[in-house]
Amino acid sequence: MTNYLQQPSGDRAFVPDPSKPAQLLRVCPAYKETPVLEIAQPFGGILLAKDETHRMNLGAFKALGGVYAVAQLIAMEWEKQTGEKLEPDDFASERIKAFASGLTFVCASAGNHGMAVAAGAGIFGANARIHLAREMPDAFEKRLQEKGANVVRSSQTYDQSVAEALRDVEASGNILLADGSWPGYTVPPALVMEGYTIIAEEMRREFEAKKQWPSHVYLQAGVGGLAAAITFMIRKNWAVQPEITIVEPDVAPCLMASSKAGKMVTVEGPVSNMGRLDCKSPSILAFDLLERSNVTYMTVSDEEAEQAVVKLAENSIATTPSGAAGFAGQIKSLPNDQGDGYSPLIIVSEGAL
Repeated sequence: MTNYLQQPSGDRAFVPDPSKPAQLLRVCPAYKETPVLEIAQPFGGILLAKDETHRMNLGAFKALGGVYAVAQLIAMEWEKQTGEKLEPDDFASERIKAFASGLTFVCASAGNHGMAVAAGAGIFGANARIHLAREMPDAFEKRLQEKGANVVRSSQTYDQSVAEALRDVEASGNILLADGSWPGYTVPPALVMEGYTIIAEEMRREFEAKKQWPSHVYLQAGVGGLAAAITFMIRKNWAVQPEITIVEPDVAPCLMASSKAGKMVTVEGPVSNMGRLDCKSPSILAFDLLERSNVTYMTVSDEEAEQAVVKLAENSIATTPSGAAGFAGQIKSLPNDQGDGYSPLIIVSEGAL
């Protein structure tokens, strides 16, 4: 079994093929496109909000990445052992599920990535072991267990649980499926990010059909996987190019700090209420891509994220500070970014827990 910890990465650039997750999702009964909602702005105009709060019955965008990556890694292991390539329809067969039952996917999670890995493992017949920090609520542990995952309370903080997950796979030989990347570990997180490209493709098709495009996009970031995947697709094939702003917690601006330093850096700070974004070290894949993509960075406070949650609730969208962080950035940018043709877009990345 390959743990992907010492894969020669060569060119570590993120070059996804969105047709691959699209092919798999076509045979997934839980998949359907999420809506782009329109919200009236206090200064006039309309905010476009891609609503991921009900994505694939898991309530977050991460369902796309984790479930898709589990499937692709099963296919890679199958091809390595048999020389055969799997087609999307093959995943429903008993022989593939029997094969997958011998595979265990391990990750650390501060929330939705662990749920997506657990769901993917359950769908395709594999096993999942999720490392949680002790600060995570018992209700989330129960949800993971209901998906069939083995939950390990291995540390005090998320960053420590990542280290515990690494020790786990080094000792067990199981498959590490992290959503962050670092030198020597890029294959699984690239698959996770490839799954996220579906979000940008859904939006592109809708904007193209309506011939209405956003002028500004505000993307929240933790390690940067979602922000980088969406940015890649925007720069690759959107007919109208918006300004892109990456929004981070002010206590965990790891991408902004890395950009200023011109290299990957780790930041320090207290715990943020934007728990899914409270990441002190960026993903190398995300950082490298964003550095090539003409983006700007900004930070928001816990209080600003909470205010954005309230404003979205007033528009019948229930989310968390992490899910509302892009909106918090957009609010903070007003009225400086406002002008003729100003049409902002955010992603509400998760539902209220």
